[in-house]
Amino acid sequence: MRQDIDHVAAGLAACLPALYRALDRQVDQDFPHPKPPEAQLALLRHVEAHEGVTVRAAADALLMKPNNVSALVTQMTEQGMLERRPDPADKRVAHLHLTPTSRQRLAEVNRLKGAHLARALRALTDGELEALGSALGALESLSGRLHSHAR
Repeated sequence: MRQDIDHVAAGLAACLPALYRALDRQVDQDFPHPKPPEAQLALLRHVEAHEGVTVRAAADALLMKPNNVSALVTQMTEQGMLERRPDPADKRVAHLHLTPTSRQRLAEVNRLKGAHLARALRALTDGELEALGSALGALESLSGRLHSHAR
């Protein structure tokens, strides 16, 4: 059993970054704007899912240092990608919101990723596709465990 776990761990550690890089390169080729770096995209995705999130909460969720997220927010606010809105009760706290431009570009990146993945998935055998579909829940669980251990 230990050998199986080590084999799966090594395979995932090799495969997942390669999958990400291949998909990222394909999106880079098709995206008509300069694609934001991954840290910015991760922050945009988090703000989209948690509209009004604070810098500290975003940093915790993304496993980043608050000062790094704060620097990203400053840069992205200057670029017109994020809005910082003060908390009505505590002016020291800012809530993050997507701008219409960043919302549109994030949707475009997600659409491109989905299209590239769908095209690649259509080239798989029925068995391969079924195996990937069955593995989604386990991959999400694995991601959650890694995320909680990284805190």
